[in-house]
Amino acid sequence: MKTSHSTQRLVLLITIALVAITYIGRLFYLQVIEDKYKLSADENVLRRIIDYPSRGLVYDRNGKLLVFNQTVYDLMITPREVKEMDTAEFCSIIKISIEDFRKKFQKAKNYSPYRSSIFEKQISAETYGTLQEKLFKYKGFSVQPRTIRKYPYNTAAHLLGYLGEVDENVTAKNNYYQMGDYIGISGIEQSYEKELRGRRGTRYMMVDNFNREKGRFKEGKYDTLAISGENLKLSLDAELQEYAELLFQNKRGSAVAIDPSTGEILAMVNSPTYNPNLMVGRERSRNYGRLLKDEDKPLFNRAMMAYYPPGSTFKIINSLIGLQEKVITPETYFSCAGGYRVGNIFVHCHPHSSPLDLRTAVAVSCNSYYCQTFRGVIDNRKYNRTEDAFDAWRNYVLSFGIGKKIDVDMPHELRGNVPTVDYYNRFFGKGRWKSSTIISLAIGQGELGITPLQMANAACIVANKGYYYVPHIVKEIGYKHYLPELFKKKNYTLVDPKYFDAIQDGMEWVFERGTARGSRVDSLVMCGKTGTAQNPHGKNHSVFFCFAPRENPKIAVAVLVENAGQGAHFAAPIASLMVQKYLLRTIKRPDLEKRMLDAVIVPMANDSTVLDD
Repeated sequence: MKTSHSTQRLVLLITIALVAITYIGRLFYLQVIEDKYKLSADENVLRRIIDYPSRGLVYDRNGKLLVFNQTVYDLMITPREVKEMDTAEFCSIIKISIEDFRKKFQKAKNYSPYRSSIFEKQISAETYGTLQEKLFKYKGFSVQPRTIRKYPYNTAAHLLGYLGEVDENVTAKNNYYQMGDYIGISGIEQSYEKELRGRRGTRYMMVDNFNREKGRFKEGKYDTLAISGENLKLSLDAELQEYAELLFQNKRGSAVAIDPSTGEILAMVNSPTYNPNLMVGRERSRNYGRLLKDEDKPLFNRAMMAYYPPGSTFKIINSLIGLQEKVITPETYFSCAGGYRVGNIFVHCHPHSSPLDLRTAVAVSCNSYYCQTFRGVIDNRKYNRTEDAFDAWRNYVLSFGIGKKIDVDMPHELRGNVPTVDYYNRFFGKGRWKSSTIISLAIGQGELGITPLQMANAACIVANKGYYYVPHIVKEIGYKHYLPELFKKKNYTLVDPKYFDAIQDGMEWVFERGTARGSRVDSLVMCGKTGTAQNPHGKNHSVFFCFAPRENPKIAVAVLVENAGQGAHFAAPIASLMVQKYLLRTIKRPDLEKRMLDAVIVPMANDSTVLDD
């Protein structure tokens, strides 16, 4: 029994000794060996400073600098360290009221009395210079440098995008970000956020009792370096973009230009637009509020987020479907007696020669010809049911990148709309509809919806005789050529390439003898198609798409001008001028240019492009 008690006592003593040794060893490690834990104990003499990296610069395809960085300063506060001070003088320096000071102080205190947070964002270099001389008088305050974006050309606002402060949703999902950080909200700033943002660094500085920096703690042993973001080289042509935006002054709408041989986006115009410099700096919130309330909706990206009836431009796609389905040939003739009639349904057409073949139908945009073609596709007897024929037609349309996202490398892309069998079955009843019921689809009206980006992509498909590359805006990241496999792949339609020659003939005739002959340029062989998109809310929209030159095409353009009437009146001249600017670097039709620059279709009551910075 005595031996048993002795053993238990020995075990207890050994256990106590081991625990004691463990605690002593851990304390020795924390207090003597591992200095980093000393940081939290030394907060009264140390300041943790975040070094925000320079965000990547952005250039156009020709090396023009589109976006650069400008240094500003965030004024930081640690509430528990703030002592009695001359509040009036302090507020005067940073240009805020005493009431604002109290609100900001309370907000910082509610966040944390012990942790540093932003008191005033993005003060200018001039204000910082004044404040720096007197900062020792304001204990608890420090200054943290960071950069904001600047835009020397004041162009391509929707494409470039803007930055905004992260919220709790972002920080909860991504631990890289902290409250007060900025993140890309739209455009390439959002889609290429990871590449542009770089990686932040941290410095630990010693400060004296006057809150003045006295050097780095442990000679920077625990500092981490900030790594600048990658520069981006875009496919955008800044000169073409600026020119197209000029042509759109006092007009609403959009224009998109793409290189068919690569899928590179050359221009993306939204009108009305805004000066991108309005979305940076201390006035950003106020400017954003003004732009958001503007009745002209300058923040709305029409090129990617609005869809319209394609109008007669869609006749090109219906032509190709008809050829593939063998319900027409290029030599098929149809008569037109002022329109297309079946039962009580009548689709009006404008005066022109009759009968006419496919090429001429494209050139003069005959409604009757395309109603006959559409009827042949939907009522084709090789299909057992109308629904089967319509599904086949719809699949052809989808293969042209319409009615689905085409995965462009920018956010907020809409898919457009191509109606389904289920939609018509719900609307008309199963088995109670046929080609005549939905005949408006023959001429690009009805339930069809297409974005200007998709329209430009469709022009690329016709230029390439049956395929497209996914449109994209970035050419290079850093010093490396950037082209993921997604952008190298040819995406083919369901239409055989052999059918495109006749369609290109007709589109060339559009300029030579057809609806866009008024926008013809002697030195260029262009192929295009006019359209007038019906608008139930007012005057019709002017629509046009084209590509040039016909052989080895270098540019495809889609233009939509809201409430501007026929495609030949405004959309075609603007597209022609954009082609001239890009291919010739000069304007061969100054008469067209003057008419477009002078035209006032929608006077902008609140011209957001000229708001003060």
